[in-house]
Amino acid sequence: MTSREAPPRDVTRAPQRRPAPARDAASGPLAGVRTRIGLWLARPLASFHLVVTIAFLLTVLGLVMVLSSSSVEQYAASGSAYSLFVQQLVYALLGAVLFYVALRVPIRVWRRLSFPLFAVCLLMLVLILIPGVGTEVQGSTRWFQVAGFSLQPSELMKVALALWGAHLLASRRPGAPLKTILFPLVPMGLLVCLLVVSQPNLSTTIALGIILAALLWFGGLPGKLFGGLALGGVIAAGVLAVTAGYRSSRVQAFFNPGADPQGMNYQARQASFSLADGGVFGRGLGQSRAKWSYLPNAHNDFIFAIIGEELGLIGCAAVVGLFALFVYTGLRIAVRSVDPFLKLLTATATTWILAQAMINIGYVVGLLPVTGLQLPLVSAGGSSLAITLVMFGIIASAARHEPEAIAALRAGRDKRAGKLFRLPVPEPYLPVDPAVARNAAVRKAQAQSRGRSSAPRAATYGGDGRRTAERRRDDGPARGRPRRPDASDTRRRRDPRERRERGQRR
Repeated sequence: MTSREAPPRDVTRAPQRRPAPARDAASGPLAGVRTRIGLWLARPLASFHLVVTIAFLLTVLGLVMVLSSSSVEQYAASGSAYSLFVQQLVYALLGAVLFYVALRVPIRVWRRLSFPLFAVCLLMLVLILIPGVGTEVQGSTRWFQVAGFSLQPSELMKVALALWGAHLLASRRPGAPLKTILFPLVPMGLLVCLLVVSQPNLSTTIALGIILAALLWFGGLPGKLFGGLALGGVIAAGVLAVTAGYRSSRVQAFFNPGADPQGMNYQARQASFSLADGGVFGRGLGQSRAKWSYLPNAHNDFIFAIIGEELGLIGCAAVVGLFALFVYTGLRIAVRSVDPFLKLLTATATTWILAQAMINIGYVVGLLPVTGLQLPLVSAGGSSLAITLVMFGIIASAARHEPEAIAALRAGRDKRAGKLFRLPVPEPYLPVDPAVARNAAVRKAQAQSRGRSSAPRAATYGGDGRRTAERRRDDGPARGRPRRPDASDTRRRRDPRERRERGQRR
């Protein structure tokens, strides 16, 4: 055997297998799904797509459930099972248009219109209390009737208070005293709550109080002071709950669930029966028994009970999951935004919508007293649906103003949606130091005053404003204008090298 030949192979010994690598617990199918979700969420426009998808799904679900829960009573009352559904559909289309408009309006315009919008809503709340101006329904004056459509100013005030409060707190100078957080936001917020509770409308008052509390919390109010204000708000809400007759009966029914099953506990018991009848998978869409006049307000306050009866536990979990995903998306937008106005506004709106949804679900399942707060985008109510879609549009606009989203849109990564909806490319936020802005404004004012004062001075020397050399020398240089050099100045500013040469000649 030469050195080039390979050594003989030993066929008697079986080849040894290499030990298989230990399977990582994180390399299963769930890890792949988690990785894909993480990669999708890392996209620049993921927050925007999530907000639009959640708003669409909740609105469509609300339309379907309003049709299912109201068809029996509407047919008995008007002869058409679709009357309330058509009304809700019209408001949904109006809300979609307002969603698109809110998406196109620049952020600086929202800040500029925040106080005028708040003032108009405050005026409407005052006018609605005048006898003959507002429309009274079931002992409460909450609506304006305009051209066959009803408008609830207290719902519009939710958006106005969030916009104006975020603008006020975002305009604070760094290191400003504590009173800039409280005034004028807290007095005006309490005035709004007083006007709304006078309608009477305790449920919307609670929602406005939540918006005010969220603004103060995210605006940087100290914890002790915030806790004192929150405790005072809870005590005031409790006092208001037990003063009026229908509100006190709801509180008594919550603390005594077995008392008066055909009276004050009737609605809560029927909601519990509906949820229990649905089970895990539900009775099927449109197969509810409670909507046959067993459950009052099945299409509005207690629509979650109809969802549980027809779609079961799975349907209820899907609704809760959509709201949980919205909370994640809203807080994600608030954290990623660099504009303090968008941070405050997005966090406040997310807190408001989450609190309203949890209160509604809480009293349907029996964990809270009945308050009358609607399930956002799902319960029947035209003003609430349209105005909530406006808020979703503003949140979607804030998602497009994330720094990564702006860079992606400027690079043309979202060409399809941009061409389809003709959405403008958002402008990046440029932070401005208040001291720098104030100094720039002072310099601009001084320059304007100098320009006005120099105009008549030039006119004293003739119509064309020209002056002779003798008057220039007598008057001296004009303010802000260099003096024309003469021969003496030229001699003084002569080159130093020429001076040395002259000295050597001498």
